[in-house]
Amino acid sequence: MDKLNKKFMISVPIALALAWGLVSSGIVSDLLGLNLPQSVSFMILVLAALFWVTEWIPLYLTSFMILLLQLVWLVPAIDPAAPKGARAPYLAPFFSEIILLFLGGFVLASLLHKFGLDRRLANGLLKWTGTSPAKAMLGFMMASALLSMWMSNTATAAMMFAILLPVAQKIPEGNPFAKGLAVSIPFACNLGGLGTPIGTPPNAIALNFMATKGVHISFLGWMAATIPFMLFFIFILWFFLLKIFPHGGYQLELPEASEGGLSGVQKLVLGIFGLTVTCWFASDLLDLSIGTLSLIPVILAFGFGLLKGPDFKALPWDVLFMVGGGICLGVGLDKSGLTAKIVTLIPEDQTFWIILVAFGIVAALMTTFMSNTATANLLVPLAVSLNQEVGLLAIMIAMNCSTAMALPISTPPNAIAFGSGLLETRDMYRPGVLISLVALASTLVLGAWYWPFILN
Repeated sequence: MDKLNKKFMISVPIALALAWGLVSSGIVSDLLGLNLPQSVSFMILVLAALFWVTEWIPLYLTSFMILLLQLVWLVPAIDPAAPKGARAPYLAPFFSEIILLFLGGFVLASLLHKFGLDRRLANGLLKWTGTSPAKAMLGFMMASALLSMWMSNTATAAMMFAILLPVAQKIPEGNPFAKGLAVSIPFACNLGGLGTPIGTPPNAIALNFMATKGVHISFLGWMAATIPFMLFFIFILWFFLLKIFPHGGYQLELPEASEGGLSGVQKLVLGIFGLTVTCWFASDLLDLSIGTLSLIPVILAFGFGLLKGPDFKALPWDVLFMVGGGICLGVGLDKSGLTAKIVTLIPEDQTFWIILVAFGIVAALMTTFMSNTATANLLVPLAVSLNQEVGLLAIMIAMNCSTAMALPISTPPNAIAFGSGLLETRDMYRPGVLISLVALASTLVLGAWYWPFILN
């Protein structure tokens, strides 16, 4: 019996039994003032956080555990007579729009790697940044952030990892800088989404609810409000990563340049790549979701025979299920009423500064464990309903929803990076907590001073 099996057989039954005992005895309800569904959802959240942080069991297995517990424990707690259809919302996240987007990004990355285009792209990027590890990391981060301002940060992360992997794989084993490079891509993608209203869904949610209260900000106004913070966060993150993952004087090796021009197959792959990215950019004009458009590379890659059965099996399905588990957890938190209970704890009769701090902390904590879109959808309407500095509250919540990135399940780009096999949870946790704290402090102090100039 290997080590993993022992951990599973010991930790999971004990954790489940303890969780069930705390709920059934009423201890959770009495201590936290929760009803039965909320108590069950809270314990599922605790179990998910425990297993995701410790990695006692594989992360995708934790996702399946979340699904099982919500189907057999949470659903009956919400409604003992619940019909079978009541379980559908918990199953849907495992083949949701975001999963399709992941799948499309993974297929693009697989195409680029199989036909050597990732090495060509990496060679071109490193010729621009040079072989200095620090400059190369900053180059990767700025490119990731710039792309994420205008397109899906998930798709950007998938594409940038296709460029990064040939470089990271040449770094000697044991050199921590490879992990630093791997962390830099998703974190820069997360931060890049701050820069435009279309960069990430929380931005659009904030703008929408601001408008309902008569607070309007233009596209350029949003960029003026957020880009200074985005750039500041990127440089701070760069500094953190160089300290946490030192390169030790190692100079990066340029990937070997491919000889000759592009082959016909490589041109076809680039055509699929370009078509997919163009469709992502034009999703609003096409009136199709990015997830739906992500089926294009899947169908074309396997339809033309560029990728085959073994390539399909080699896709990181464990990452897809891990992300599905995170979305599923968010569904349970919402259906049980636990998220609504959490936000009611915010002291709305207190001074505005206390309200601002409370919303910032709650947004950062919730987004660490669930979708930033779901968090924004919950917190922004409540914040603007208080009718106190609506624009300031909305922007602050949107930004903290995008800068909480301490776990692989915190954001889709994090999950993609984790799926590369270069990282463990603790590699993301340390810099993720640091940048989350810096972002929280900056938005609460500097944002509260700067944003009124933009909004007035």
